[in-house]
Amino acid sequence: EDSLCEMTGMSLRLAVVACLVLCASAFMAPTSVNTIRAARNVAFSARPAGLKLRAPQAAAGARMVVPGMGQTPSKMGETIEEFVADCEPKLQKVVLSLFSAVKEIAYKVRTASCEKSSCFNEFGDEQLAIDILADNILFANLKASGACEVASSEETPTEDPQGGTGYSVAFDPLDGSSIIDVNFSVGTICGIWPGGTLVGVNGHDMAASLISVYGPRTTISIAFKDKPYTHEFLLIDDFSGNHGKWLRVAEFTAINEGKMLAPGNLRSTQDNPGYKKLFDYWMENKYQLRYTGGMVPDVNQILIKGKGIFVNPTSPKAPAKLRVLYEVLPMALLIEKAGGKTSDGRVSALDLKTVTTEDRTQVAFGSKKEVERFDEWVGWAEPFMVTSKDDPNWKPTEKE
Repeated sequence: EDSLCEMTGMSLRLAVVACLVLCASAFMAPTSVNTIRAARNVAFSARPAGLKLRAPQAAAGARMVVPGMGQTPSKMGETIEEFVADCEPKLQKVVLSLFSAVKEIAYKVRTASCEKSSCFNEFGDEQLAIDILADNILFANLKASGACEVASSEETPTEDPQGGTGYSVAFDPLDGSSIIDVNFSVGTICGIWPGGTLVGVNGHDMAASLISVYGPRTTISIAFKDKPYTHEFLLIDDFSGNHGKWLRVAEFTAINEGKMLAPGNLRSTQDNPGYKKLFDYWMENKYQLRYTGGMVPDVNQILIKGKGIFVNPTSPKAPAKLRVLYEVLPMALLIEKAGGKTSDGRVSALDLKTVTTEDRTQVAFGSKKEVERFDEWVGWAEPFMVTSKDDPNWKPTEKE
């Protein structure tokens, strides 16, 4: 009995040490996914014989997470190449070309010394603005894929032939470029459609969409029409065996109710009574304000936190500026695949159909009840024109 107790005690001590290594590694940066997975396996293998570990329980619709990593236990750590192996071959090529472009853009963003209009190299020589650099990188990678028929950038909103066949891609090369000079997180937004045009399409037609976040870490959140959920990939930058690879680290399955908001275009509260009422409600009910002015990090936090709302309403004097093709539709697929809700005040943002590449709209992304409250209080708005359910006699001014 004494020998058995001693062996059990030793096994438990080994398990505790392995768990401490696992917890410590979560706070060490950078750390490879394989290192953390190995520590977790040691902890499990060191448990005493006959000891059963109860499987973690998750709330309905919530993602299962491994402590310290924010991962689901199924196939975490797989590369993007492994993840898209079952996709249509040309779609694989387009997706991988975008991941390659984002990796290059991440380096440019991290090493650029930028003002609002231009960047400088280490010698102080003026170079292309970082958003133009990002634009060129995306076009070059899409052209090289051989599977991109047409591409269109928010910087130059025209449909540009890329010499390939299969898919068309619309992108905002560097959303938030106006705040990059203060070193805030910025990002890239991409939507992928089958075929050779980006006009006359809606969000339901998309094959996939993604956003990248250039922050303390470089991540991509991606959703596919034919795959469940939204998935996060991390660019490994630790000089380990996985250095330079994109590894899957999270799966987003639910956006729950929670008092977190990112309110865009606050100037429109001055002449949009519904938005003013909604903003006052948030303040009176002590919501957490989490707004950077960059749409990508502000929407991405809803995926990460699994709660909250992002809105960007319109009004006569402060019209909405978000473009349907380059920003709204790709974001909408990510949010709805993650279990959230989207709306332009009337219908799902995925229902919006592009008439031109420059269509604009108001929008709300987030949890079901929060978006429904937006629909009720702010309501439907034509681009650059708003009506309000709170004041049926209120009329928008004419567009100048």
